[in-house]
Amino acid sequence: MSEPLTPATPEALAEAVRAHPRVLAIGARTKPRLSRMPAEVTLISTRALRGMVEYEPDEFTFTARAGTPVREIERELAARGQYLPFDPLWLDAGATLGGTVAAGLSGPGRFRFGGVRDFILGIRFVDGMGRLLRMGGKVVKNCAGFDLPKFMVGGLGRYGALAELSFKVFPLPAARLTLQLPTEGAEAAARVFTEAAGARWECEALDLLPDGQTVCLRLAGPAPAIEAVSREILARWPGQALAPDRAEALWAEVREFRWAHADGVLAKVALTPAAMPALDAAVRSLKGARLHFSAGGNLAFVSLPPAVALTALPERLRALGLAGLTLRGGAPLWPGRHTIPAIAGAVKQALDPDNRFPPTED
Repeated sequence: MSEPLTPATPEALAEAVRAHPRVLAIGARTKPRLSRMPAEVTLISTRALRGMVEYEPDEFTFTARAGTPVREIERELAARGQYLPFDPLWLDAGATLGGTVAAGLSGPGRFRFGGVRDFILGIRFVDGMGRLLRMGGKVVKNCAGFDLPKFMVGGLGRYGALAELSFKVFPLPAARLTLQLPTEGAEAAARVFTEAAGARWECEALDLLPDGQTVCLRLAGPAPAIEAVSREILARWPGQALAPDRAEALWAEVREFRWAHADGVLAKVALTPAAMPALDAAVRSLKGARLHFSAGGNLAFVSLPPAVALTALPERLRALGLAGLTLRGGAPLWPGRHTIPAIAGAVKQALDPDNRFPPTED
């Protein structure tokens, strides 16, 4: 396969799309399974499409090019006391803003604040006819017609090539505190997740680490308030508060997937806390499998070593009625149950009638 094209402007991106019959836009390829395509598909890298286009700290919004590394955006936001609360993934690996949107991936902060879909405001993109279009807006109070920017989140580049994206941001919390709560497996952790989700206090993040024995609960807000809440939590579930440097290292390991196998399959699975014990048992029956539950048990990441058969995860997810998305490795793109909503076909027909971008069912 030839080297990807590297347009440096939205207009050049549109020209590249128009010039080839089959295309897919890619970012830093931190999720290589999503960009694995037949040889006839021309890959268009957005890495040269980078930089902040507009930043309004007083309005808590910004617009950046799709190929901008999310790490660069986070640094610029942090300098003004702001951040993206959904905990973007693979920052150290160079994940781009466009790739984060196309993959629809969010980190532990999704539990309290929602995912990337809840923060995107507008997009500028190239559709299958090579048109450079703008949808949505650059302000928070913008609600007119079908919300195509949110629809594009998790679209895997099937509807167009992203050029620019507008987001809302939040102020950085005054303080954070991470608690580690020992637990006895996924079933006990699911009970903690359910109780914590209904408590009077709010967790910023709530995960079960791959050891299957440690719940990590993150609080954010004014220091006196989170210290008082932490005492209440530790009285309910004995554990320990982590020092800031240990907490930072722990969440970085989660966001960068340092806990996962470097090779083999990595997939995300959507579920509910009630399904945690069954998924845990099914995955851990595979030799060498690792499993991380995130977002209060509403999301799981499964890591399998190369020796595990590529059919193993799809078979287990189908048996449980769960849907997955393979991010790395040779497993099917959508292991387990996969359904395409009717509206997806209508949007595909409107934006890409000739399937210049990969089909939605691929």
